[in-house]
Amino acid sequence: MKVEHIKIFILTFALLIGSLILVKQSLSQIIVDHSIYATLLEKYVKQDQVDYRGFKAEEAKLDQYLKLLEKTDSDNLSRNEQFAFYINAYNAWTIKLILSGYPGVKSIKDLGVFLKKPWKKKICRIDGDVITLDDIEHKILRPRFKDPRVHFAINCAALSCPPLISEPYRGDTLNRQLDHSVRAFINNPQRNYLEDNTLYISKIFKWFQEDFHDDVVGFFLKYLQGDLKKQLEESKSKIKVKYLYYDWSLNGK
Repeated sequence: MKVEHIKIFILTFALLIGSLILVKQSLSQIIVDHSIYATLLEKYVKQDQVDYRGFKAEEAKLDQYLKLLEKTDSDNLSRNEQFAFYINAYNAWTIKLILSGYPGVKSIKDLGVFLKKPWKKKICRIDGDVITLDDIEHKILRPRFKDPRVHFAINCAALSCPPLISEPYRGDTLNRQLDHSVRAFINNPQRNYLEDNTLYISKIFKWFQEDFHDDVVGFFLKYLQGDLKKQLEESKSKIKVKYLYYDWSLNGK
């Protein structure tokens, strides 16, 4: 091969690699437009309560947002954008599921069919497929991202579930939002509390023990603040864990 041909080959190869890098960089900068959803959340999520009546009145806007998610190719998103995308999809489709039975629904469990739980209904139009809420949680969010904080971000429309926040999760602020959601739940004495040497906590920690590496107390110590953290640290070796009743009543009106 002539020297000139080798030079041309090397130059072409370098240009190809450079193009692939630029494409990858451009893809990683794609951001999902959550503005419609943000407006709805700001209007209808107040003090941990969801105004389903308000969402019902503007269901067409929720549908518009769900259509936007349906058209989004999640493979083109950065990891954090993708993580936020699926959290928002889970929460928005849960609201849509509640609206399918509203105003008669008093619990998300009312929306099951025969022996099929509501989380196993194929309602979520994502990535060119129609999947279930369980699919999003157990086949995508938990195994792909392996982040226990997700349990405080996805909302199952129940009173005992970590509350829906009044803004969408976003890739550029995701870690801050996830930490805030965990701390808000962990430090709420109505959700979890220490009595003598017994730590009373949400059943979420029982259902997903493996996600917390079978070290619930360690997880609490990471996010607890103030006197409760000090008390738990002092009696860590003596702590027993008990799980609180999980209230599946609707988390709003």
